[in-house]
Amino acid sequence: MHDVEARVLDAVDDAETVALLAETVRVPSVTGTDAESELQHRVARLLTEADLDVDLWKIDLDGLRRRDDCPATEAPRTEAYGVVGVTGGAGVPALALQGHVDVVPVGDLAKWAGGDPFAARITGDILHGRGACDMKAGLAANLAVARAIKRSGVRLARPLAVHCVVSEEDGGLGAFATLARGHTAEAAVITEPTSGAVITANAGALTFRLEIEGLAAHGGARLEGVNAVEVFWPVFEEIRRLEEERNRDVPTVFGDNVLPYPIEIGTVRAGDWASSVPDLLVAEGRMGVRLDEDPAEARAAFEEAVLGVASPWLRDHPPVVTWPGGQFASGRLPAGHPLLGEMNRAVADVCGTSPREAAAPYGSDLRLYAAGGIPTLHYGPGDVRFAHAPREQVDLRELRETTRALALLAVRRCGTL
Repeated sequence: MHDVEARVLDAVDDAETVALLAETVRVPSVTGTDAESELQHRVARLLTEADLDVDLWKIDLDGLRRRDDCPATEAPRTEAYGVVGVTGGAGVPALALQGHVDVVPVGDLAKWAGGDPFAARITGDILHGRGACDMKAGLAANLAVARAIKRSGVRLARPLAVHCVVSEEDGGLGAFATLARGHTAEAAVITEPTSGAVITANAGALTFRLEIEGLAAHGGARLEGVNAVEVFWPVFEEIRRLEEERNRDVPTVFGDNVLPYPIEIGTVRAGDWASSVPDLLVAEGRMGVRLDEDPAEARAAFEEAVLGVASPWLRDHPPVVTWPGGQFASGRLPAGHPLLGEMNRAVADVCGTSPREAAAPYGSDLRLYAAGGIPTLHYGPGDVRFAHAPREQVDLRELRETTRALALLAVRRCGTL
């Protein structure tokens, strides 16, 4: 390791990084809420303190939504902000570190140990809280890299950018707005949780809505009606069959994951009175998009399956399929791109072993950066199995190692003066 690299690594302040993580977790930045904007302003201040040139702007939501290529969203949002910090130097940044500030809702508070999902509770080397894993640990690591470079006194030859975005959890509007504003880079690392692996590809995910028609009747004369729940059941079985079919011949990059393209029903609502036959069932869920698959083809396969269920009732009353909310295409790092080797070497030099390459079964902002011509991969602290769960947590030892690997990558990719 060169002396300048050692200087930057020595400048990483572990206690400060944990404090940054705790500070961000304590902001309840559920996607679409005012706290999402509040955290963006805090992040802008932190980047300014690290001597980055900061672009903080109010996103033109109406203007973006009129664009044909704008990603769909799920959360209502009346305002949103973008934040990008760039170190000094001319030209396109050699590297962008990207993270999203928004988190998913907390669910049942009774299931959270300690009762407060945003307390940033620490037990040993584990920090608990909504967003700790997905992905405020990665966000803190990005901020810590910028601070370490400033503290070290090292001057980068080419710019480093830090992108902080909103709305990742409901479709990627923040990343889309960042790219539309003209912010770019020669390569990017999104610090989503990867459990020590380097993620070079991820599946997509499409939100769907099903409306199943029944026929209302008094519950005491149910044979006069048609129960929408019963009508839905063979549709659900067909969805499971489609899922099995689409997960045959899984690409080797997914490793031992036997279900990289899941299809799941997340919500089901039926009926409006206990003693009535329900005449409508509404189900919403997500459908995995295969690597390199056009999302339009995935939607067509789903619609063909659910509309083809053999049933006299469904033949005359076919399900209504719509596609509201997040629509994530798949994405991947171009084969042979040097970013993978650079990331692997940085991890190996910090951790002592080379990381495994993997693919993720969920959608992310990677596909937007890839579509924007920015080669991108995931590497960040945390285990995705804790994401979106009441046990959400991150191992602080992993945060420390990941921050150093990212700092090493930044110094090597950007070069020094």
